[in-house]
Amino acid sequence: MAIKNFGDAGELFPQSVFIIASYDENGVPNAMNAAWAGECSRHEICFNIGDHKTTSNIVAKKAFTVSPADAAHVVEADYFGIATGNEVDKAKASGMTFVKSEFVDAPVIEEFPLTMEYEVTEIQGDEHGARIVGRVVNTRVDESILDEEGRVDFEKMRPIVYDSTRRLYRVVGDVVGGAWDAGMSLM
Repeated sequence: MAIKNFGDAGELFPQSVFIIASYDENGVPNAMNAAWAGECSRHEICFNIGDHKTTSNIVAKKAFTVSPADAAHVVEADYFGIATGNEVDKAKASGMTFVKSEFVDAPVIEEFPLTMEYEVTEIQGDEHGARIVGRVVNTRVDESILDEEGRVDFEKMRPIVYDSTRRLYRVVGDVVGGAWDAGMSLM
């Protein structure tokens, strides 16, 4: 095996594609595409974002929603990552439907079949860049992505992940083994 050192370049894969939605001080909705995020526990999310409209919105409102992007909305998801809410009304330009959450002071994008609604529990930083932790207040799921037992079926949803080495979006793939099962043969 030949080894090549990449220095300090991180190459973790996959990176989830999260659409983070928030309101500004005037109630105007905004959304951004963020990959530097993940669940801290079953009830918390943590993400790092720089100097964005979304950052100042979340710092001001202490609430946000997160929708994992799906293959059906890759165009809109990418748009949320390349346009800036400081210059355009991304909600209007995207053509997606933003509605007020019943649980937090943040918008829900109706076209995404899975959305978690969060209240902020911790901010390290400020409106120019922060590490933000949020607690799930509600999870909203379109019944079309539920299996027969009422659980989220990611095969039906077709979430996308970001391949940072090639700057591509990929659909989450095939099942290769059962968790807490595949390794049992080594026990």
